[in-house]
Parts: sequence; structure tokens; C-alpha cells
Amino acid sequence: MKSINQNESTRPWYKEQYVWMVIFFPMLAVIGGFAMLYMAIETYDGLVVDDYYKKGLEINRVLERDKSASAYQLVADVSIERQMEEVEIKFSANSDFVYPTSIDVSFLHATRAGLDKQVKLLKTQDKMYQGNLPALEPGKWYVHIQQDDWRIINIINVPKYN
Repeated sequence: MKSINQNESTRPWYKEQYVWMVIFFPMLAVIGGFAMLYMAIETYDGLVVDDYYKKGLEINRVLERDKSASAYQLVADVSIERQMEEVEIKFSANSDFVYPTSIDVSFLHATRAGLDKQVKLLKTQDKMYQGNLPALEPGKWYVHIQQDDWRIINIINVPKYN
């Protein structure tokens, strides 16, 4: 009399579909873990500020700079030329405003602080400033145009460049 196991043909383990189903999900978790590790190493998200108290005190100074720009009725029109790698800012203000010879411009990425760029623009005409455009990734950018006593914040969208 033959036992039941002898009548059945045995297949190798790698031909069983249930084995692959059991292996698939843990392997998917391992691959996803390595992908997350790679993204964490390669991208810079910026640091959390250590001294919150000092940053809180600086807020009043920043608000005064914004009020000063409002008092001057200062408005800036930012235009970028990616082909020519140039940024141009045209100002309009009231008669009390004295146009400086250069301005500091910061391009702050909306979500990734590691991509932030700074550039100094020189006065080319009466109310016009020009300079080299830093390499900007496509997306939303905050443009901080500032001097010692005033600051303007604009928002630009950098299109995908082909």
C-alpha cells in the first residue's frame, strides 16, 4: 500500500506561487526602505532653528523692514530670462525713495531650503537692476528683494525648461 505522499509529484519550491507571494511583500518593503534611505541622503531639507527666542526677536526687525517698503510705496517687477541666464527687476516707488547702487536678492524655494540661492543685482538704469540668474529648479519660488532698511517679497513660478 502506497502512502498519499508518494502518489503526488513533488515540485521544487520556486515553482510554488504561494512562496513568491510570501516573499514579494517583504521584498517590496526592503526596496522601498532603500529608496527612502537614498532620498534622505541625497536631498537637503534644511535644519531646524536651534534658537527660537532669537528668531522671535528678529521678527520685529523684519516687520519694520516690510513697513518701510510700504511707506516708500515700493513695488518690484521681477522678470527672468532663462535662455540669457539673467534676472531683471524694475522698481516703482514714491519720490522719497533713494535707489541704491545694488540690491540683494534671495531666491527661496517653496519647499526645499537646500535649493535657495542669493545674488546681488547692480543698478543699470534709473529704476532697473540686472544680474546673473542662478540655476533655479522648476516650481514656485519666493523672491526676497532687500536692503538694510526695506524688504519686498514676490512670488515667481519657474517653468520647466526644455
